[in-house]
Amino acid sequence: MLFTDFVQRVSKIRDLPLPGQEAHFVMAPELRKRLMQNVELQKLQPKMAGVLALFYPDDELVTRFALILRKTYRGVHSGQVGLPGGKKEEEDHDFEATALRETEEEIGVLRSKIRVIKELTEVFIPPSNFVVKPYLGFTEERPQFQLQPDEVEDIIEVYLQELLEDANTTVQQLSTSYASKIQVPAYKLQGQVVWGATAMMLSELKELLRGAL
Repeated sequence: MLFTDFVQRVSKIRDLPLPGQEAHFVMAPELRKRLMQNVELQKLQPKMAGVLALFYPDDELVTRFALILRKTYRGVHSGQVGLPGGKKEEEDHDFEATALRETEEEIGVLRSKIRVIKELTEVFIPPSNFVVKPYLGFTEERPQFQLQPDEVEDIIEVYLQELLEDANTTVQQLSTSYASKIQVPAYKLQGQVVWGATAMMLSELKELLRGAL
């Protein structure tokens, strides 16, 4: 889809109801669904984070969005594909501010250049005890990405059309932090397997975009 068409149509998303957890569960393993249904967040006192699905035009003016490949480190999200974002800090007056600040820090896109369209449904991530609030936004110019070297290994530039095509939805056998060799719904995007909380957020985003585009 051309970016001009995307910008014209995406504003409709503001008025659409959020698909919510039902859309998340499309891309959640059965074990994770049970964990999420039984969890009591107040008792867990989770940390909070904000992430951003950032759309932009490429050199051919076709719509893409940015995912990041995280560095390998000693942690539950080591080497995984995700949306740019991170933990809420005291300086952030809300979670949108967190998502914008972290996006600027991680991939170098100035927050002043980003237009946020909508807050999506939060996702609880049991392995790291985080509640993540995702946002949808866009920038009108192709970013000159500057990676945060200690956190981001690479940028994955995904065509919007890739996400919308059901052929890119698959099932992989993976070992997670809470189970070994389980069947996990996933997206195959730009040669990368995207699963877990990121896939769940993208599932809601996909449903919203289909309703607007």
